Amino acid sequence: MVEAHPAVDRLLSLGLFMPNCSNMPSISTHEVVAQQWTYAENELLAQRAEALGFDYLFPVSRWRGFGGETNFLGTSLETTTWAAALLRATERINIFSTVHIPLFHPFVVAKMGATLAHMSGDRWGLNVVSGWSAREFGMMGVELAEHGRRYERTAAFIEILRGLWDSSQQPLNHKSDWYSVVDGEASPIPQRQPQIANAGTSADAQSMTARLCDWAFISTPSIDALGTLIKGIASQAAAHHRLVRTAIFPFLLWADSRSEAEDKLAAIIAAKDSEAADNWLHDLTAGSGSFDDFTKDMLAASGGGVHLVGTAADITEQLIEAHRLGVDAVMLTFPRYREDLERFARDIQPTLVRAGIVAPS
Repeated sequence: MVEAHPAVDRLLSLGLFMPNCSNMPSISTHEVVAQQWTYAENELLAQRAEALGFDYLFPVSRWRGFGGETNFLGTSLETTTWAAALLRATERINIFSTVHIPLFHPFVVAKMGATLAHMSGDRWGLNVVSGWSAREFGMMGVELAEHGRRYERTAAFIEILRGLWDSSQQPLNHKSDWYSVVDGEASPIPQRQPQIANAGTSADAQSMTARLCDWAFISTPSIDALGTLIKGIASQAAAHHRLVRTAIFPFLLWADSRSEAEDKLAAIIAAKDSEAADNWLHDLTAGSGSFDDFTKDMLAASGGGVHLVGTAADITEQLIEAHRLGVDAVMLTFPRYREDLERFARDIQPTLVRAGIVAPS
């Protein structure tokens, strides 16, 4: 019997880290679900997740793959148009878009976001990415600034967005190294400010997230490492009189026995696409600052999500522990999304509900 932790007085939200890019989530040739990235598959997953009581859908945004046999993430659906379609195909679930700051002007994102919020009853959210892959942006002739400067630009971007989504701040004026806004205005505005997330654990990322974002979307090499990171972000947010929630994107792999699940993980790693994994690891460590403690095998298996491996009971206990350490939402990743989502609903979700960790669907 799994018991709820009495110190936890909030529920854990369930979400999917959606497979809107090819070869997600593993940089491996092992049992690839070739058409998992398509819009048709994403819509089926979105509607099923909503029916199961999930609260969030979260996408990857990529403009170029990482080479090798898989060209990891090389085929991808753009996430604002993707979100627009999924918001109309669902009724309750919250859906994020992911935007790379160097490629969009904040006025454009403000208008797109207000439109998506307007058409969905304010179910749209935004994940901001400062940009880290020189391989990706280099093909567009876009140079990436030094790491800290990227987050300065992201902060300015968010401040402009917040102003354009708030009629009391208009006409908006802003002057920074990145943007110049003179008597800026935008209409319509969302009924409430869209939730903004940032995916990053570097010192620069944490500082910016604590000051301006609603969600910290993070990953660590282990569940145990979450507590210190979450406390650090929460402390910085409190200094600004703010509350920032935390989401992780765990990679779930379970079987009837722990050894069987570990064998499945070993099979994924044994078939890793070394060229793509090397490129992924190089770009992450050179530009991100958020995955420096990950090994190539860890990244190859999950693309950066913390591994939860074992029996269904093991997975449940690890999710409960993540929640106890301060995680507010899990954006789940699976090897085989449609099949594994049904298995999760059968094998794990009911136990989380009985433990008082997750709301009934």
